[in-house]
Amino acid sequence: MQHFTKIAQVDVSPLCAELDAAPEIWLADTSRQRHVRCQRHTRNIFLRTPKKPLPPGAKNANDVHESRLAPAAAKFSNALAFCAGVAKAQGGALGRAVFVALMPKSRVFPHVDAGAYYRARDRYHLVVRSPQGSPLQVGEETVAMREGELWVINNKLRHSAENLSAEPRVHLIFDLLPDAGRGHYVTADQI
Repeated sequence: MQHFTKIAQVDVSPLCAELDAAPEIWLADTSRQRHVRCQRHTRNIFLRTPKKPLPPGAKNANDVHESRLAPAAAKFSNALAFCAGVAKAQGGALGRAVFVALMPKSRVFPHVDAGAYYRARDRYHLVVRSPQGSPLQVGEETVAMREGELWVINNKLRHSAENLSAEPRVHLIFDLLPDAGRGHYVTADQI
């Protein structure tokens, strides 16, 4: 595989418990599905978001490198600790983090994560809930990710996802700014 790297198998039960304790938070911020057309079939819980207000000259959040804790983060200490642990183990700094639920029988449409923020970071997916697996395509490759698997993907290429099941599939998606020479899909000329 050229565009996917499996990192680990993880016990996701602490994250599931946090999600189950706060189901109302899925609808607290619907901006992503309303404003990002390729994400219109998702629900999200933002844990770390771009720092606002945007700095002078930034057209949108895709060029903002700094991130901050989102209001919902206080309810997800296990998820944040997990992301921080991966950042330490992989040699990088944690950026944004979000739980994404892809609705049943729907998809995230093909897109590229463009902008200075994404060029400099690796994108991680932890499959939290996906009874039938989570097909994700990057370029011409497709991987059916399974519950508990942690992957890093090349989100600088065109990618998409499907949920073929009758239940929402949930991923914890987060970004790491790698230490020099340690990135998976980041090269020196992208930073």
